[in-house]
Amino acid sequence: MIIKNSEFITSATRKEQYPQDNLVEIAFVGRSNVGKSSIINAITNRRNLARVSGTPGRTRLVNFFLINKEFYLVDLPGYGYAKVSKSEKQNWGNIIETYLKDRPQLKRVVLLVDCRHKPTEDDILMYQWIKYYGYDVVVVGTKRDKISNNQLKASEKVIKETLKLSDEDLLTFYSSLNKKGTEELNSIIFKGYYIED
Repeated sequence: MIIKNSEFITSATRKEQYPQDNLVEIAFVGRSNVGKSSIINAITNRRNLARVSGTPGRTRLVNFFLINKEFYLVDLPGYGYAKVSKSEKQNWGNIIETYLKDRPQLKRVVLLVDCRHKPTEDDILMYQWIKYYGYDVVVVGTKRDKISNNQLKASEKVIKETLKLSDEDLLTFYSSLNKKGTEELNSIIFKGYYIED
């Protein structure tokens, strides 16, 4: 799949602010420092579509991007950043759960984890949320360029075992830095929810 057109549509914290056109939505979620904005910019080939901040935890809204005028890519708030108050963490969790809880347009969630590290308790909880609400999930190990080919196999094993991935769940790896395999990654993430030319 090739993304030819991508545009920011709106940011939201409440259901009434979400788009009302009933297009399919595919959401991206992950820890605050996992490189979520970078991967969104890489796969859409837009340098500044999603805001990249030097400070983790800056995405505090649900951001909707229209892709190829066919469906939405949804950027959810990053979670797990330690340097915020307990109440603010709770607020982010509420924003994410409100979106996940009752959104029939949402068809798939892309869970980003740092492939250099074992998934955290927050990653496990997020995976469990996604499965509880009945969505397809694609797990993407980010920062692929930071590990060797030998380390990749070990990382794959740790991620699968820690998250207890089912046979239906897809796991793949990607580097926003070198962007190798972008079209293949997009085909995995958006499979079934776009129209090929």
